[in-house]
Amino acid sequence: MTHADPDTTAASTSTSTAAGPAAGPGRRTFLRSVAGAAGVVGLGTLAPRGAGATTAPATTAPTDDAARAVVFHGPTQAGILTPLQKHAAFLALDVTAGSRAELEELFRTLTDRVRFLTTGGTPAGAGPGAPPVDSGVLGPDVVPGGLTVTASVGASLFDDRFGLADRKPARLRPMDTFPDDALDRARCDGDLLLQVCADDVDVVVHAVRDIARATRGAMQVRWRQDGFASPPRPSGTPRNLMGFKDGTANPSTADPRAMGDVVWTKAGPVAAVDGLPAVVEPAWTTGGSYHVVRLIRMLVEFWDRVSLHEQENMIGRRRDTGAPLTGTHELDDPHLERDPTGDVIQMDAHIRLANPRSPGSDRLRMLRRPYNYDAGTDANGNLDMGLVFVAFNQDLDRQFVAVQKRLAGEPLVDYISPFGGGYYFALPGVRAADDWYASRLLA
Repeated sequence: MTHADPDTTAASTSTSTAAGPAAGPGRRTFLRSVAGAAGVVGLGTLAPRGAGATTAPATTAPTDDAARAVVFHGPTQAGILTPLQKHAAFLALDVTAGSRAELEELFRTLTDRVRFLTTGGTPAGAGPGAPPVDSGVLGPDVVPGGLTVTASVGASLFDDRFGLADRKPARLRPMDTFPDDALDRARCDGDLLLQVCADDVDVVVHAVRDIARATRGAMQVRWRQDGFASPPRPSGTPRNLMGFKDGTANPSTADPRAMGDVVWTKAGPVAAVDGLPAVVEPAWTTGGSYHVVRLIRMLVEFWDRVSLHEQENMIGRRRDTGAPLTGTHELDDPHLERDPTGDVIQMDAHIRLANPRSPGSDRLRMLRRPYNYDAGTDANGNLDMGLVFVAFNQDLDRQFVAVQKRLAGEPLVDYISPFGGGYYFALPGVRAADDWYASRLLA
């Protein structure tokens, strides 16, 4: 499902909070911090451009997994094709910067912090009587820990505040409400989304705190959801919290042609789709991707009372091996064309609806990168767990939206409740040391 999709990618997440926009004084504090940060290496505030380094030089890293660094610079962002890390935090943010110049400074600061955090090193010392410039969560040295931070923009950033209306990605909009959704709009959308992923949870926590400190007064958390990726058990694709393998049918990230057809948006004309007119993607969007996040609660108490036979029929796969009901092994082709009346894989089974494997259905494929979440219990004592569904798309409507419409009314809707998330556009990559997030958008 593109709800909690066993025919998608890996596993999932954990916590959640919500907050409203920051008040005006926060922005003024942010501006005052610009001058105070000048020349301080690694300080979590804005420094005037060219007024001194804003990232610390790397030092010798520990000789264990914490030293793993994912390359930050490139034409596309890390955290999209990067193999799934164990932990994640998804932060939707409202921008409180008061002008386009302040928005640019926000993106420059975010770039500086992420560049340092993903490389690692020793934070600069604080001045006499000043608070420490680093939280110390990772010790005296910041380890990269496989960290990636994927920055994406929401439709609301293109309102009249910053003069960007004519640069909005052609398909970008607030997240649709589908027939089976129970959306809490306080947990939806946002000007920005940061997808923070790492091998260890303390690396994620450290990065979130560092970024929040650096950008205080310029952006405010709207909602947050944390997640975790389960290891493959016993092998193959990881499982979601319904117990099924999740991501079997994902396209290969090692195939550049497939990624060019499925993930990366290209500037220029885009064909009409599903009754929507043809559009033109702005020049700056090349190397970006439509970033969909769906927060989906799984009603596991009810699911756990369903017979295994019925569960497998709803999914269309065996729970133990992940094999299609028409096959033996996880990666077997289900050959739906040999079961045209649904005698084995039911006509409303999830894998048949999500990926019909019919002529032309390749256009529906997307790259999923989901995480499980476990938020404990709700106010009524019910288990609060589920999926942070994440997908990257070349064309939002041709891929995610088209599949979601196909899934309307599937049997699984009785056991899941989508309640939040949003549509975003993952920015093109930061190409070099003198580049920064959204540089081409704001040029």
